[in-house]
Amino acid sequence: MELSQVPEAVDLEKTRNIGIAAHIDAGKTTTTERMLYYSGRIHRMGDVDDGDTQMDWMQQEMERGITITSAATTCYWREHRINIIDTPGHVDFTAEVERSLRVLDGMVAIMCAVGGVQPQSETVWRQADKYRVPRVVFVNKLDRPGADFHDVLHQMRSHLGAHVMAVQIPMGSEDSFEGVIDLIARQAIRFSGDQGELVEYFDIPEQYRGQAELFREHLVPVLAETMPELEAKYVEGEELSEAELRRAARAATVSGHLIPVLCGSALRNKGVQPLLDAVVDYLPSPADVPPIEGENPKSGRTELRSAQPQEPFSALVFKVFSNPFVGHLSYLRCYSGRAKKGDTVLNATAGRRERLGRILRVHANRTEDIDQVSAGEIVAVAGLKESTTGDTLCNPAHPIVLERISFPEPVISMAVETKKTADEERLIEALQRLEAEDPTIWLKTDPDTGQQIISGMGELHLQIVCDRLVREFSVETNIGKPQVAYKETIRTAAEGEGRFVRQTGGRGQYGHVILQLEPAEAGSGLVFESEIRGNVIPKEFIPAIEQGVEEGMQAGGLAGYPVADVKVTLTGGSWHEVDSSDVAFKIATVMAFKDGYMKADPALLEPIMAAEIVTPEAHMGDVVNDLNLRRASIGSMRSAAGDTQTIACLVPLATMFGYSTSLRNLTQGRGTYTMEPHSYQLVPDNAGA
Repeated sequence: MELSQVPEAVDLEKTRNIGIAAHIDAGKTTTTERMLYYSGRIHRMGDVDDGDTQMDWMQQEMERGITITSAATTCYWREHRINIIDTPGHVDFTAEVERSLRVLDGMVAIMCAVGGVQPQSETVWRQADKYRVPRVVFVNKLDRPGADFHDVLHQMRSHLGAHVMAVQIPMGSEDSFEGVIDLIARQAIRFSGDQGELVEYFDIPEQYRGQAELFREHLVPVLAETMPELEAKYVEGEELSEAELRRAARAATVSGHLIPVLCGSALRNKGVQPLLDAVVDYLPSPADVPPIEGENPKSGRTELRSAQPQEPFSALVFKVFSNPFVGHLSYLRCYSGRAKKGDTVLNATAGRRERLGRILRVHANRTEDIDQVSAGEIVAVAGLKESTTGDTLCNPAHPIVLERISFPEPVISMAVETKKTADEERLIEALQRLEAEDPTIWLKTDPDTGQQIISGMGELHLQIVCDRLVREFSVETNIGKPQVAYKETIRTAAEGEGRFVRQTGGRGQYGHVILQLEPAEAGSGLVFESEIRGNVIPKEFIPAIEQGVEEGMQAGGLAGYPVADVKVTLTGGSWHEVDSSDVAFKIATVMAFKDGYMKADPALLEPIMAAEIVTPEAHMGDVVNDLNLRRASIGSMRSAAGDTQTIACLVPLATMFGYSTSLRNLTQGRGTYTMEPHSYQLVPDNAGA
């Protein structure tokens, strides 16, 4: 189906906005590719290993065989429009998953039948829990050696605490995997043809009948409990129809009480068509989702917007990206109302008006112009000049600000400079564009060297940034060695005093502040309180004092890193009727903070990563010894598929640079690992920063 051939009008109830998410290499992009093929959206299936899939269109994705940026597309199945976002699996690009799940109504979580619940699977699951996204699970790669569908079910219950329930079970596994059994319909399904396009439904073979009935006996009462009328029929011994069971499964999935589990092998073209059926049958439409909450910027009151075209227009910008063919695009989810191209809307977050230039339906890196966007749709807009990720667009007569998207802080930095002095301005412009696209890229200028410092989520993340500078912006760069994003904190309480007095010919400056500093809980950042009573310091100066504390925390006195986890209490000071000002109190506060900070036993904090290493058992000892040298705290070791072992540990990021090379050498190229930010902890006295 070509872009120009897609249907225009689809009922809201027949729309699905879903994300495909999982651990790296679980088969997300391959599954998406098959969904597009069987729905008629594309006419040839690509392969991740060959670098010719529709969704991995960036040059870096083709070369590395991984998804880097979330790609949107639309397909049609059983007269339903399915808007799909294929998300990255690598933890360095977790922000792509975060912002996608924020605007999606449902998710297909893909689990590897061999690897089971892997680290990024858990991260994605927590993100979906955070946004209360209903989901179905597709257990993939059942044709692989070591595949175990039942073990994956057990892992999801034990590791994720998920109320998962199989609605399908496999017929065979590994080399003998031949199809799936639909427990609700009591049918076996086999896939044949050159591309698995022929779907055959038949009676469950005798050798699988006992197992299928056993699973169904567990499934039916769980579904019956979700609807009183079905429960009454079940208790009375009446047989529940397939339609009744699917209706109950849908209600339980939409409410989050149940997560249906399906299975197959996307690469071998088995199980994908029933997965499309499950998206239609079980996942919610925009009309099933509760109205979104927002704040009226004028009144400060909470308001609701439901997914109805007659409501005032509201939409959230969840991604900004430079399309190589169209230019600067803003991806948005429309939550209510409708807007046409050329309309003027309000960016309620920034308080500015924007004009909707072109409205586009997106298929990876290709686009199709449409006339309007309506409630429940995900589209891209060209022409927005001031809007960034997390901004709300709305009807100017009915302003509303929707909740912004939160992103993790970067943990690694490095310096970037141009090889040619003439390219410096282009480098800054390119970095600013990349920073606008990706909220986990932070940019600053080193005041001492004048170098541009970029911060990100990991080594691969920064490598991709530098690669894009060369390929997309034609800026040749010199790259510094990656640096850990340390922080500072204090270990004891102390008092600091700052007095700023300036006398000139006219009005002077006077500010006097006394602060009490003490350690705060890990992860709390700054906790500011005021104990000022009476007129010791007028209330109008308190905000300036808090700003002074925030400014003082930007660079600690120990090594110049940002300060974290400090409680600051304003306990005293003085003011002058004529000479006191916000500026004077802010400067005095910075002085007081620095005075108290150095008395409070300052210390360095380092980022700690949660790592999971998979290694052949024969190399287990070498890998563990190497981790101990890297100051790792090993939490668990468990058997994995075949003769491999999985080691879960917490390890300082500073010791893990270049670990992939070391692990390959230790395990003869067979070891793999994943790593994600966990927390900040004090640097031991015997470990230099």
